[in-house]
Formats: sequence, structure tokens, C-alpha cells
Amino acid sequence: MTDAAVEPPLVRSLWGATHPGPTLVVTVLALALGIAAGVEPWRLAVLVVAVFAGQVSVGLSNDAIDGARDAAVGRTDKPIAGGAVTPERALGVAVASAILAIALSLPLGPALVAAHAVALASAWAYNAGLKSTPLSIVPFVVSFGFFPSFATLSLSPPALAAWWASLAGAALGAAVHLTNVVRDLDDDRRTGVRGLPHRLGARASTVIAACGIVVGAVAVFAGTDATIAGVVFLAAVAAVAVGAVALVFVRPPGRAVFRLTMLAALLLAAQLVVA
Repeated sequence: MTDAAVEPPLVRSLWGATHPGPTLVVTVLALALGIAAGVEPWRLAVLVVAVFAGQVSVGLSNDAIDGARDAAVGRTDKPIAGGAVTPERALGVAVASAILAIALSLPLGPALVAAHAVALASAWAYNAGLKSTPLSIVPFVVSFGFFPSFATLSLSPPALAAWWASLAGAALGAAVHLTNVVRDLDDDRRTGVRGLPHRLGARASTVIAACGIVVGAVAVFAGTDATIAGVVFLAAVAAVAVGAVALVFVRPPGRAVFRLTMLAALLLAAQLVVA
């Protein structure tokens, strides 16, 4: 059997370089927020596809730019670092996906186009170099802070999301960045990446992420009518976040702490949808 025969198909390799998990989670969150906001079906369909295209562009550009770094630390499980896709091809598809995302946003109005463009530019800025600076958290705060407004800006007439939704989105973005990077601190240091989490350290990053998630949950609770579901979500987010903070002081931050913090973040996302 030749090497070419065992190589994965190009489309599957490209998909593997998009960070499929986060891409699908963010797309589903856009769908859920759109349904909760009452976006009419055709607008909702366009919004979901636009968000999906945008996330594909962000994931592909990240791996294309980081291809050499990933190869240097042995991340051959990644399609670009493993040679299944060239960085140039991945970057070309990423640019095309970003253009498609903005084009799909056009029928939903100039306000959504502007918000989506800012969020994508912010994410690309992170991939292009901000990840190695103390400002690495800013793109996540900006992009996720705008994200709840994607649904409300797709309405007719459009409107920005409520302050508490934007604050919760920003807190969620900060937590995702601080927590996700913790897993790769050593590999990142070896390749010269020193963003905010690298400077803070794993323990401080986890504590700040957990506290931010609680702040977001409190904002959602304060900005909405007090219901049994609201109380349950707030209590659940707080309990999981406190558990993550407690665990990080008992043992070195590892997979269990990461999972707990991400569970708290997912609960916050769910609270934002049902609020």
C-alpha cells in the first residue's frame, strides 16, 4: 500500500484543522441563542451558517500559523503539523471562509456585519501574534462579548444584547482562554509563546477563570427575572467553579481542573441561553 493510499482525504484533514470541537460548540451556541431570542427561521439559518464559516476560518488560521510550532513540539496529531495539509492551503481556505462568513452576514443587516467583522478580526489578531503578548486575553473578551449580540442583531429591528449577556459572554471568553491554554503551557514556552496565562501561571489562570465565570453567572442572574431555573444555574456554576479553585490548591493544575472549569463555563453558556 502506498503512502498516498493511507493519507486521509483533504476535506477530512482540513476539518481536523478547524478545531472541530470548539467550532461546533460555538455554532450550536449561536443556534441556541438565536432560538432564545426569537430569530425567525430563515434569519436563524443564515446566522448559524455564517457563524460556522467564521469559526472554520478562525480554527484553520490558528493551525496554519502555528504549523511550525506544532511540528516542533511533536503535535503530529494535527493535520498541518503532520503534513496532511500544507499551511498555505489551510490559510487559503481560512481566508475564503472568513469572506464567506461576512458575505452570509450581509442579508441580516449592517449591524451584524460590523459585529461579526470585529469578532473575526479580533480572533485573527490573536492567531497572528497577540497570543504571545500580555494582551492575549483581549480577543477572547472582545469576540465572546459581542457573541450574544449576534442573535439580537439578526432580529428586525436589530439591537445589541443586554449588558448582562455581553458581560457573561466576555467572562466566558476570558475563562475559555485562561483555561484552555493551561493544558499547553510547557509546549508553548518551548516555542516562544508567552501570553497572559503563561505569565500568570496555571494556578492563577485557573482561579481567575473560575472567578470570572461566577461573575458572569451573577450578571445573568441579576439581569433577569428570578426563577427556580436561574437559581439552580447560578448555584451549579458557583459550586463547580469553587470546586475547581479548591482542587487547584490541592494538586497541580491538570486534566481534572481543566474539566471542572470548562464544565462551569458550559453551565454559564447554558444559563445565558435559558435566561
